[in-house]
Amino acid sequence: MSEPAIETPRSPLRFLPLVLFGLLAALFLARLFSGDASRIPSALIGKPAPQFDLPALAGLKDTPGLATADLHKGHVSVVNIFASWCAPCRQEHPILMELTRDEKLKAAGVELYGLSYKDEAANALGFLQEEGNPFQRVGVDPAGRTAIDFGVYGVPETFIVKGDGTIAYKFIGPLTPSAVATTLLPEIEKAMGK
Repeated sequence: MSEPAIETPRSPLRFLPLVLFGLLAALFLARLFSGDASRIPSALIGKPAPQFDLPALAGLKDTPGLATADLHKGHVSVVNIFASWCAPCRQEHPILMELTRDEKLKAAGVELYGLSYKDEAANALGFLQEEGNPFQRVGVDPAGRTAIDFGVYGVPETFIVKGDGTIAYKFIGPLTPSAVATTLLPEIEKAMGK
């Protein structure tokens, strides 16, 4: 006759990995849904814009490429990182078109530049021809190297650069009328020293 098997009590520690996973998931979700993603700080704020020299978008008439030297011309620059395949970029495009018509910004010498991020040249050209070109300059960044140097998380992102080439502000995500009024325009004024 065999002896009955003795059951060992199960340790409550066996649930520890599941509890830890649950806590990490809850923390991740809380951080994901709290706050404003456009407020993620950039390590480049207050530092010079990265060195780059991007070619012009072929076929886009009277619009030169974009280089670091263009950000050192004594005026505030707004650099928008965009792509034709990016739905939020298309969503914010009419707002960029309005910014180019803003008489106060024109009078202050603020220039709007575009950086075409990981896009086929023909697609980027078609996008700007269909929707309008709000940019004084457009640099083509097919590999995304310059965007990486700027610390871009994804498109669209918009940078405000002081006349000395120092990055003053970074806005993550699509611009909205509210974001322009409450955030972008005040940050442009701060960059101008007002």
